[in-house]
Amino acid sequence: MTGTEPTARRALRPPTGYRLAASVRALTFSPYDPCARITAGTFWWAARTPAGPATLALRPSDGELLAEGYGPGADWVVDHADAIAGLRDDLTGFAELAATHPLVARLAREHGGLRMPATGLVFPRVLRAVFEQKVTGKEAYRAYAATVRHFAEPAPGPMRLLLPPEAAAIAATPYWVFHPFGVEQRRADTLRRAAAVADRLERCADAAEATRRLTAVPGIGPWTAAEVVRVAYGDPDAVSVGDYHVPNTVAWALAGEPRADDARMLALLEPFRGHRGRVCVLLEAAGIQAPKYGPRAPIRSFARF
Repeated sequence: MTGTEPTARRALRPPTGYRLAASVRALTFSPYDPCARITAGTFWWAARTPAGPATLALRPSDGELLAEGYGPGADWVVDHADAIAGLRDDLTGFAELAATHPLVARLAREHGGLRMPATGLVFPRVLRAVFEQKVTGKEAYRAYAATVRHFAEPAPGPMRLLLPPEAAAIAATPYWVFHPFGVEQRRADTLRRAAAVADRLERCADAAEATRRLTAVPGIGPWTAAEVVRVAYGDPDAVSVGDYHVPNTVAWALAGEPRADDARMLALLEPFRGHRGRVCVLLEAAGIQAPKYGPRAPIRSFARF
């Protein structure tokens, strides 16, 4: 941990009704995320930027959003603070699409202050998404937190955070090191393969190119790619095809059908093309879930990959 005073600052002008916590919650894995957290109304986020390690603090102040950066990458995170906060989120055309369905229209109004963040960093999201493949959320978080703490590099600034592991370090780590964290060889090898090409992934110009390169990595499929580009690029159309729960949630919310497969989910989301992922984000923000029949299934994620 270096420096208790920020070395870069910037005041941002959020839109009326903007909700910081709701917008950046996608960047935290849990309230105990070792790399990011929300404390006393301030969002703290540790990152490895192209300019070096950094911590970003975002806090509301007199109608503005104050961005403060710490560490060698302070200027980078402050320059990108508006995107990280979701303030570059483009809602063009969504109001018209939302108006075609009464529930989506209502959620768009009620959660109008929620914006989709775009971090501009791919590999940290790959780390989390691979750990979420085919397991419960609790198991995924345990693997993620244990991995971050295994490499344990303190982030700059006054908040006790850790930096996400370097991709090169992950690529060089034998798969069996991840076993005590609850990660089997399949996911460990997938992560190591992605880490080996992290430089190319970070150079992708947009979500479409990133999706192509991600899905070319053995072990990464549409679900993982969507989870990555929705946050790294703020892609409002990214749909997590292959999720255990999302098709049922979409079908229940949009058509009153308690069960659905991916094909049915995509058909129901088609009228919102361009913002299909945004509709899923709104459903999650509203806490909408399909009714549960039979044995209770653990919530999230049981994705394919």
